Amino acid sequence: MTTQKFTLNNILQDRVLSLSLTIAFLMLVLTLLFPTQFATWDNFSQVLLNLSIDTIVAVGMMILMIGGMFDLSVGSVVAFSGGMAGYLMYHHDVPVALAVLAGLSGATLVGLVNGWLIARIGINPMIQTLAMMGIVRGFALMLSGAGLQNFPWEFIVIGQSKLLQLQTPVWYMLFIVLGMNFLVQRTTFFRRYYFIGGNERAARLSGIQVERMKIWAFVISAVLAGIAGILLSSRLGAALSTSGRGLELRVITAVILGGASLAGGQGRILGAFLGALFMAIINNALIIGRVSGYWQKVILGVILILAVAMDQLLLRRVSRK
Repeated sequence: MTTQKFTLNNILQDRVLSLSLTIAFLMLVLTLLFPTQFATWDNFSQVLLNLSIDTIVAVGMMILMIGGMFDLSVGSVVAFSGGMAGYLMYHHDVPVALAVLAGLSGATLVGLVNGWLIARIGINPMIQTLAMMGIVRGFALMLSGAGLQNFPWEFIVIGQSKLLQLQTPVWYMLFIVLGMNFLVQRTTFFRRYYFIGGNERAARLSGIQVERMKIWAFVISAVLAGIAGILLSSRLGAALSTSGRGLELRVITAVILGGASLAGGQGRILGAFLGALFMAIINNALIIGRVSGYWQKVILGVILILAVAMDQLLLRRVSRK
């Protein structure tokens, strides 16, 4: 009896393991309920494609939340980077490589400003990134207007080409998840975020340059959001000012589901991927079940509340030990 309880505790505390088992069970149930719609290669590849953008952004958010921070402006950065690249190609015939570089540079600048104001000036991350969300969305609207299309083939191929029957955003996602998972687990630089999120004062006393690390975290998150924006614009063949709207809520939900804590110091990159996968499967099931789009937003909000509640319960349980 004791062994069984110990095993269940381990499963509950290892969010990657528990979420993997939950996803496997969910897929089994959906396969039985919708055998001709859910359990097909076309549907599976579409789910992967749909979650690719969210996952790339979630990787950056996971790094931030391990360090005890978060960024509400990532959705706007997605629209801004794609809009910047699209504006330069559409209005000024700038070569694709330079336009993409400009889009990523714009995203990097947003992350740098966020990080510097939060780490050096001490502005609350929620206030800073909420304000930046509005500012960047405004710039995205000025750049894209009602939408830009007719981009060069060299740009379209970035997000619409296929390898092994999977579109390239899926391969970018897998490369980023595996690469960042290795870096976060194995390198001293990224391991420092666990110390900062766990106890910032102790991390500072141990010699970690906390402010510089925070700035880097916001820059990395913004760059990944910028990459996601370029991929999304390429995949859609259009730069839209509405791209990424509501993305921050989905990404934070996925990251908390994947094991990040609002208190910081916890989380794994694979957890961010699994959290996004769980959200994508739920969304796919709602679409197959023809649930109204309004109810999908309600369900997303409920999942976020349940994820945060579960995080708080686990924190209390750990603090009692």
